[in-house]
Amino acid sequence: MVPTAHSSDPQTKREHVLTFSCPQRAGIVHLLTGVLVRHGGDIIELKQFDDSRTDHFFSRVHFSVSSMDRAVPDTSLEQDFADLASELNADWSLSPHGARQRVIIMVSKAGHCLNDLLYRSRVGELPIEIVAVVSNHPDHRELVEWHGIPYFHIPVTKETKPEAEAELLKLVDRFDVDLVILARYMQILSAQLTTELTGRAINIHHSFLPSFKGAKPYHQAYDRGVKTVGATAHYVNDELDEGPIIAQQVVQVDHTYEPEDLIAAGRDTECKALANAVKWHCQNRVFLSGNRTVVL
Repeated sequence: MVPTAHSSDPQTKREHVLTFSCPQRAGIVHLLTGVLVRHGGDIIELKQFDDSRTDHFFSRVHFSVSSMDRAVPDTSLEQDFADLASELNADWSLSPHGARQRVIIMVSKAGHCLNDLLYRSRVGELPIEIVAVVSNHPDHRELVEWHGIPYFHIPVTKETKPEAEAELLKLVDRFDVDLVILARYMQILSAQLTTELTGRAINIHHSFLPSFKGAKPYHQAYDRGVKTVGATAHYVNDELDEGPIIAQQVVQVDHTYEPEDLIAAGRDTECKALANAVKWHCQNRVFLSGNRTVVL
């Protein structure tokens, strides 16, 4: 009989995720795995991408190491990766596998993406802890508070936008937020705020490609006789709906679809694209590369 691990075992396995990106050169994978070998690490998943256009290397490594105590990090392992990153001029991170990120969701009147994220978080499908919901309307307070999550109604007008954004940043600091999710939040963020949230704010755009901007996008799509409806989830930047793309979804439609049918089909694609983007980001699978992303 093979013995099973239990609380009295002298050693336990700790799983981590390493992300590593640097200028391309020969032998990077060998150097990374060499660190793991020295520390008795076991690779569970390793993905890499060599971008020939930018001459840049990207890698995500999910691995386990033995440890006497789960609560104590292996500082020598971290130091070895830090030394290697310094040698290779790399951006890197090391985090516990499965760690949940603390998120704030922002929403306006359309609640389908909010409701989808609440459900996926509740059943454990997404590695997130929703610490607050912020809205410029009071509509979803009852739903959010039913989930035991604080709801903050912050009205926004042209005149009060600076104060509203300052209030949001206070909440980001107060709740120690890792990620801000714009789940159909129908306000344009200022350039100052998008800069502050670079790489940690995700938006959902109601189009497979950045088009049909403004009011009633699905009615615009109907008028153009579109044959596909889709959605794009992307990082927020100071260009409206044109940040680095993380995930997209698309569904076939035809001439029989009325605008209401297109809206219904679009809701499904928006929910799925946003959920995928949030999941991949929180699993440390997304690397920013200029105005593009690499998703491993």
